[in-house]
Amino acid sequence: MRIVQKYGGSSVADLERLGQVAERIAGFAREGHELAVVVSAMGNTTNELLALARETTSAPDRRELDMLISVGERISMALLAMKLKEMGVDARSLTGSQSGIITDEAHADARVVEVRPARVDDLLSQGKVVIVAGFQGVSRTREVTTLGRGGSDTTAVVLAAALKADYCEICSDVDGVWSADPRVVPTAARIDELSLAEGLALARGGAKVLFEDALRYARDQGVTLRATATTGPGAGTRLVAGSQARSGAVAVTADTQLLAIDVGEADEHAMVEALADSGARLRRRVGSVLHVDLRNAHSGVALPRGATALGPIGVVTAVGTALGESPTLQLQASQALGDIALLARGASGDAAWWQVPIDRIDEATCAIHDAIVPTTE
Repeated sequence: MRIVQKYGGSSVADLERLGQVAERIAGFAREGHELAVVVSAMGNTTNELLALARETTSAPDRRELDMLISVGERISMALLAMKLKEMGVDARSLTGSQSGIITDEAHADARVVEVRPARVDDLLSQGKVVIVAGFQGVSRTREVTTLGRGGSDTTAVVLAAALKADYCEICSDVDGVWSADPRVVPTAARIDELSLAEGLALARGGAKVLFEDALRYARDQGVTLRATATTGPGAGTRLVAGSQARSGAVAVTADTQLLAIDVGEADEHAMVEALADSGARLRRRVGSVLHVDLRNAHSGVALPRGATALGPIGVVTAVGTALGESPTLQLQASQALGDIALLARGASGDAAWWQVPIDRIDEATCAIHDAIVPTTE
């Protein structure tokens, strides 16, 4: 089989864990599989590099940020290739650009526009394990770019599509996708199978195991995903095309990394440009207020005249096939909030959301989960 695997930063956080990953890869290689392996930066390397940039300047240039933070994945890929070679596995490391990941020109939040996998394909046909630096590519103007939050997952998915892999395996320290964060919701359970559309809605809601761009590309290209633990015998979660029959929601997630912005008298075009230039992403509009995801806005957002930042907000999102078309389930969830203030709510497609006070986000997550996510007993 031809398989693309991705290992996150926690999986390669230090040399001991990197060695465990190498053992796992070697096992697949010895079974005769063709393997392209995408790696993230070790541990908190990316955050440490971002902090270093902010110590240097309060508003880091986005091009230079890409030059800086793309280093982390290159360290991981080279060390993992060295370890595999020591174990007798023929491995070759490649940067994102060497792997043919072509992006647009949006620094720190680039989108993949084309994949030219010839070099990776050739190495796989020679029996080599190819180790690819995730999270990065090269623009059409030959600039180093990074792919934003979850960029290594995106690298793995686009390579899987281009290489016509049998499946793409996303490996982390979590065994698959859960119905909620088990550290917050004691009744949360692992999900055996999830549609790619549901996965995308969950990612847009702030779930940390899944990432928006990777899920959207997998859905559009028909790439089968498996989310599983790097270590342990866990069965993980399959993410597949097509809808799933549901009697309720499948998962609930919370997001506290959103900024509310009142558009006010600001020019709409200028507002959209300001968000795009900063790397921020618009999640929804509620009247004149925008809910904006700031995860990739490393240098902040320069608002146009007339717009006002209202501050951070907390939103709980529930996901399930056509949940946005089920007013009964939405009402059950709203009623379950009890005395928790409901500041705003909405629904569409496979998702419904509730804005609540940030200091009660965990309570709200538990209440909504237990109200509309069926138990698996």
